[in-house]
Amino acid sequence: MTQGERREYLIRRLLDEQGRSMMAPADAGEQRRLLRALMNVRAPGAADGAFLAVQDAYLREETAKKGVTRLEDLAPVEPGLYLWQGDITALAVDAIVNAANSGMTGCYVPGHHCIDNCIHTFAGVQLRLDCARLMAAQGHDEPTGMAKLTAGYNLPCRYVIHTVGPIVDGAVTARDQRLLASCYRACLDVAAENGIGSVAFCCISTGVFRFPKERAAEIAVDTVRRHRGGIDVIFTVHSRENYDIYRRLLG
Repeated sequence: MTQGERREYLIRRLLDEQGRSMMAPADAGEQRRLLRALMNVRAPGAADGAFLAVQDAYLREETAKKGVTRLEDLAPVEPGLYLWQGDITALAVDAIVNAANSGMTGCYVPGHHCIDNCIHTFAGVQLRLDCARLMAAQGHDEPTGMAKLTAGYNLPCRYVIHTVGPIVDGAVTARDQRLLASCYRACLDVAAENGIGSVAFCCISTGVFRFPKERAAEIAVDTVRRHRGGIDVIFTVHSRENYDIYRRLLG
């Protein structure tokens, strides 16, 4: 199959699951947006082997087209610490960190550009099912400041560490700051417990959760410096604003 054929197959299968009948758009860009939206709204559930084989081949080729960055491609800003501006779903490290919500099964908003949505999109439908099983076993929403580990599936990383950051309503509080630091510690603890040697952090809570970017970066850098042990840590940022903040803090 070509990428276009895979994309059209996946769109048809996902529409069939929903009992919907419509033609896939002819434009490749519109097809990509539709496929992502359909994956975003799909409820956790098993998929058959034929679907997974096509999905996995499609997602891995899409990631290869973006270009994969490995830890050895980066230069440390200080021993064991790295700063990188780019797409965290294109990092081939041991684990990347997902800024999740308390439901822990991903973002269901079609095409949303939060990190949770991006990670679930490029990992594939297996990740949502994996997270749903963890939450069913737990029996309640994920508390803020904790962390859980899953496989990375079609991402170039081996694992995803999911953590729920604090939601800031108004001025940031001392409790918000303690909880954010707990996210970083919990992720590093999970990494250490599972023999994970490199972890890429996103900017936890600084998007729709509204944690002030500068203070969040200060907490991230301070907590990681104190707690990383021998783990290599990559601070991964998307915007130039966050890059400049981390660059100043890391000297």
